[in-house]
Amino acid sequence: MRIGIDLGGTKIEGIAMDASGHELARKRIATPAAQGYEAIVEAIATVVMDLEMVTGSQGTVGIGSPGAISRKTGMLKNANTVCLNGRPLREDLARRLERPIRLENDANCLALSEARDGAGQGLRCVFAVILGTGVGGGLVVDGTLWPGHQHIAGEWGHNVLEADGPACYCGRRGCVETLLSGPGLAASYQVLGGPEGSTAHDIALRVGRDPKARAALDLYCARLGRALAVVVNILDPDVIVLAGGLSAIPALYTEVPTILAQAAFTDDFSTPIVPARHGAASGVRGAAHLWPSSQA
Repeated sequence: MRIGIDLGGTKIEGIAMDASGHELARKRIATPAAQGYEAIVEAIATVVMDLEMVTGSQGTVGIGSPGAISRKTGMLKNANTVCLNGRPLREDLARRLERPIRLENDANCLALSEARDGAGQGLRCVFAVILGTGVGGGLVVDGTLWPGHQHIAGEWGHNVLEADGPACYCGRRGCVETLLSGPGLAASYQVLGGPEGSTAHDIALRVGRDPKARAALDLYCARLGRALAVVVNILDPDVIVLAGGLSAIPALYTEVPTILAQAAFTDDFSTPIVPARHGAASGVRGAAHLWPSSQA
């Protein structure tokens, strides 16, 4: 049995899968971020133990988390759940659960899931994108995760898209994440005159009747096309897979390809942009896939 954990800013989701990838059990709880790092470690352990109690068996554990493990320190870095940064999350979980733990960036887990048996199955180069509370990316080449020398491969969310843009928690201004996350879309809508407190979901629902919502979404698609063009110029992937809350917006698949084609360094842009086959479950499935079925 393989257990995958998706550690998000607002929820922790766990799945237990058999060797064939079939779901055996699932559990979801709120992330106790306000209570700090130790509470998050304990919450993850609780989800794992609950899944094992339900299934009656012990499994390998893979974790999809924000950020990545630093090659320099072995600690977590670059997480937008900032209480995780500078902490030995993998080692602390291994000690708590008394077994080895594999941990990867959550977008890497998404990419692995979609390359193995999702929208990128059978393709050589898969770039997967999370568009949600944050913005992340992961890269799989020939069925294998490509984390990179600094373990930051795919982190396009912290490329600067607009130098005079809003401040980002990473210390820069105008990062892709600040503009293309759900809060980024909501901020654009408010600047254009939309009401405070509107979510990305609200804006998507208002597009047909609210010119401000339409303008905010048009701006979002233009930014997304330009940001993805940089990825295409460097990687030229076989597919771009979108996941996260904003990936359900239809305009991302009808309008962004045209914008991207104009911005990419090619006269024949044909890279498909598709939704994740496993939807919101893709990241947690990918975390389970961090362990081959032969080792579970």
